Amino acid sequence: MVDSKEVAENLVKAVSYPPRGVRGVGAALARASRFNRIPDYLQTANDEICLLLQIESRAGLAALDEIASIDGVDGIFIGPADLAADMGHLGKPGAPEVQKEVEKALKRIQSHGKAAGILTADLSLARRYVDLGATFVAIGNDVTLFANATTRLIEEFNRTVSSQGSASSGSVY
Repeated sequence: MVDSKEVAENLVKAVSYPPRGVRGVGAALARASRFNRIPDYLQTANDEICLLLQIESRAGLAALDEIASIDGVDGIFIGPADLAADMGHLGKPGAPEVQKEVEKALKRIQSHGKAAGILTADLSLARRYVDLGATFVAIGNDVTLFANATTRLIEEFNRTVSSQGSASSGSVY
């Protein structure tokens, strides 16, 4: 979570190679450079890095314009659930006060020419965010998608087993 200009500046430095940043050049031998198979990787990497920051607090919103104005910040992602909690609306990211701040934040991010993103599992809110100009909208996450798929698999298995009755013999393999 980013809540100040200083934190954002430090993140830009952390992901950037010298002279812009302090990222270790040993990464030129790692996966980022396809194990040193990208010609001129160190000379071109800073131009290819995409830094997306996440704001999830009132302090972050207060510093949003300063954060978005930093060269090297490519986009800002709003975390509505934690923002709602910070605003006193625990578990209610759809609360009108929270949504008002989210809407203003998306517009402010865009006004700086940065990518604006957000997460919601509510598809009607996702559509609203797209209509507001959000550049990217996450509509699920790995844990929830995995849990939902597991639940569906168990339900299907239980339907199959109950419709066939108990197995008299044999193996599951």
